[in-house]
Amino acid sequence: MKDYIVGLGEILFDCLPDGKKLGGAPANFAYHVSNFGLEGIAVSAIGKDEDGLRIKKELEPRGLKYHLEEVDYPTGTVQVSLSGNGIPQYEICLGVAYDNIPWTPEIEEIAKNARGVCFGSLAQRNVVSRNTIHKFLDTMAPVGTLKVFDINLRQNWYSREVIEESLRKCNILKLNDEEISTVTELLGLGSIPSHSGGAPLQLVDFEDQCRCIIENYGLQMLILTCGTDGSYVFCEDGTTSYQPTPVVEVADTVGAGDSFTGAFVASLLKGNGIEVSHRKAVMISAFVCTQNGAMPTIPSEMLE
Repeated sequence: MKDYIVGLGEILFDCLPDGKKLGGAPANFAYHVSNFGLEGIAVSAIGKDEDGLRIKKELEPRGLKYHLEEVDYPTGTVQVSLSGNGIPQYEICLGVAYDNIPWTPEIEEIAKNARGVCFGSLAQRNVVSRNTIHKFLDTMAPVGTLKVFDINLRQNWYSREVIEESLRKCNILKLNDEEISTVTELLGLGSIPSHSGGAPLQLVDFEDQCRCIIENYGLQMLILTCGTDGSYVFCEDGTTSYQPTPVVEVADTVGAGDSFTGAFVASLLKGNGIEVSHRKAVMISAFVCTQNGAMPTIPSEMLE
């Protein structure tokens, strides 16, 4: 049996000011997991076009395993513009290959041999890929596997239905400080009943919001990243890990969150605890911010 750690969903080219860079959150995740010597694999779809061929050519030297179904849609692209401090803004094309990932015997076999998976909301905007993602989750072993919902809200490509169904099937949720308020409002978790019987109490504190999501959806943990204000891991047993964000010279932040998730999951699966894994994730993410693109080469000493 293989111990695949799967990035399931979009694979695409980020069209940055200095050219096309290989990306897509699940593929970025799989790349960073594989850097730690684990069986990372990107599962997605590409078009029968030049960009599809280029994706395969760019994955080969990175040493990342992949299973990419070829479909009759163009390979995904995203137009990325950067603010003065390197924060990306995305213009995401619709009707592309990763919207149409078919459920195949090969993907089913990967699911049966998966030790962990990371998926998001973007690839679920179309019913074809959404069904494949949820069949994958249902096919994985029900015990002892990590199912990470790295929510990655993009533009308006999400819904309450998609988020709720994903939360019911994951055991780890990752989101950022901008997404937490959107998610709690969308799920109707912006307040809790008052013990005095009066008006509901507003959940204005992000820790209350996070713990409310953990409790309502039976999660093992919730990871909240807050940019320069640090990051938190809230666990089902009530414990919390906090790490400050290192000060670095930022090239761009494209893929930084994905590298965080990949490093955190890889460290957990290698037997490290929450705090050690959290520190490793912060260190890797900070380094990625100093590089251009989502899949830079990570120095070997940082992977030890």
